[in-house]
Amino acid sequence: MLYPQEVIEEVRARNDIVDVVSGYVRLQKKGANHFGLCPFHNEKSPSFSVSQGKQMYYCFGCGAGGNVITFLQQYENASFQEAVKMLADRAGIKLPEAEYSEAARAKENHRARLLAVNKEAAKYFYYQLRAPQGKQGLTYLKNRQLSEETIHKFGLGFANKTSDDLSRYLKEKGFSDALLQEAGVSTFDERYGVHDKFWNRVIFPIQDINHRVIGFGGRVMGDGTPKYLNSPETPVFDKSRNLYGLNFARSSRKNQFILCEGYMDVISMHQAGFTQAVASLGTAFTTGQASLLKRYAEEVLLAYDSDGAGIKAALRAIGILRESGLTGKVISFAPYKDPDEFIKAEGAEAFEKRLSEAENSFLFEIRILSGEFDLSDPAGKTKFHREIAKKLCGFSEEAERANYMEAIAEKYHIGHENLRKLVNSAAAQTGLARPIERPKSGIQSKKTPEDNAKKAQRLLITWLTDRPEIYPKIKKFITAEDFTDELYKKVAEQLFVQLEEGGADPAGMVDLFEEEEQQREVAQLFHTGIGRLENKSEAERALHDIVCNVKRNSYEYYSQRLGTDISALNQVIEGKKALEELNKMHISLD
Repeated sequence: MLYPQEVIEEVRARNDIVDVVSGYVRLQKKGANHFGLCPFHNEKSPSFSVSQGKQMYYCFGCGAGGNVITFLQQYENASFQEAVKMLADRAGIKLPEAEYSEAARAKENHRARLLAVNKEAAKYFYYQLRAPQGKQGLTYLKNRQLSEETIHKFGLGFANKTSDDLSRYLKEKGFSDALLQEAGVSTFDERYGVHDKFWNRVIFPIQDINHRVIGFGGRVMGDGTPKYLNSPETPVFDKSRNLYGLNFARSSRKNQFILCEGYMDVISMHQAGFTQAVASLGTAFTTGQASLLKRYAEEVLLAYDSDGAGIKAALRAIGILRESGLTGKVISFAPYKDPDEFIKAEGAEAFEKRLSEAENSFLFEIRILSGEFDLSDPAGKTKFHREIAKKLCGFSEEAERANYMEAIAEKYHIGHENLRKLVNSAAAQTGLARPIERPKSGIQSKKTPEDNAKKAQRLLITWLTDRPEIYPKIKKFITAEDFTDELYKKVAEQLFVQLEEGGADPAGMVDLFEEEEQQREVAQLFHTGIGRLENKSEAERALHDIVCNVKRNSYEYYSQRLGTDISALNQVIEGKKALEELNKMHISLD
């Protein structure tokens, strides 16, 4: 799917990448670039660089990189078309009809049809809830004290007791049996043929961050099983990358999320004014969902049930949040089972107080751990202290570990020095305390000739982009054919054309490639550091070495292909001549 190239270029030009990324990531200017914590992986030291000059971003930690369009694609989990439209709307640009390749058109049309099925199904369920046959479902929701406004906001509906009325309705709308099954609203078996997946259930439409219905959850009326039934994963519904209620919660401006177990918990919290509530989608909380939350906030409050299963789920979620770099806290609902019960009994003001009193997740873990030991028995108490020490070893930052040691020593009446010794002992036993590794006689891991060749090519592309005035001085010696990697060669071809015309547009190069991995590699091409150069003379020597290395690697590459590649002979002859000339000359940066 493509817009005309001039339209894409206008959208990029009218959306400065620093301004856009600053809306998602806190950036600080350092030298020519802006730096911040990477939103695509967990890190404590900023390695995420945004270049205003190149209109590109690149993470030196995880390798994520691209232009302003690919940033929105990755951050918002959006398609290329969606990202372009977001940026066009931001800049007030009216987009023309998109131009599609045949394959892209087919793929986009298929996604659109699946979304259309879900939209029609949601409308049907919504209507049924208000029809006579939906009385049981509406009564259930009213008994749960949901207002008409809340029911409307979340698009709640009802699936009838009959087994195929939705399927028949959707087929009348022109959707095929195969599409209904792929969308997950219908199923098939030999006895009944194609029939509804959901029946006799209150329906909770699941929406993505753009408020499009991508799936459904259904709560059975009566004693049927399973109690909750969810849509299967489909091309438009990935449970690990979506959260129920996130389409509303992400704009709550609370800088935190409340993570719940179920749909009703989320809905009742939103109704009470806690619009930062979300829930996982019928599965355990995942690292993908944690990464999704981290895009919008840094703190997550766990609002899981207070029973054994809820505590177990909370402990698992705490580990995932910690790995993802999120601060976790646990809300207590005692003596009630869940947030829905608490809010109905105590009200919003009391719930707000519980939020402010939420327990630090690590201290919660230790408190739950304490219940596994007989603390009145000296042996049990000692075992408990040893387990605390093991958990404290999980903190890699010394200051953080020390702060928790102090808090726990005070709370559980353990001598601080005794606890410190236990931690050191546990670290040694588990291998978490490693001796400092010192460099061994300057020996580094060996790199292949191909690695060295590619690095020289990356360096040259970065230099030419940063300092276009170099190009006229080396174009006699270097051509796109000297870039022996296909991706590098394609970028060099475009770059040299642009340099001939007097400029360089590295951000535009990213749009030449559709695969995310290729886009990352292109971004790396324009962000390859050469190290600190003390003066002009040193910089000129470095540039000369890079140009010679690129030419020498090219000469060797084509020399190895003599006899199998007809064009190689010309490259070898030209390469040898250029190398001889390069070795005699000086490339000036003046």
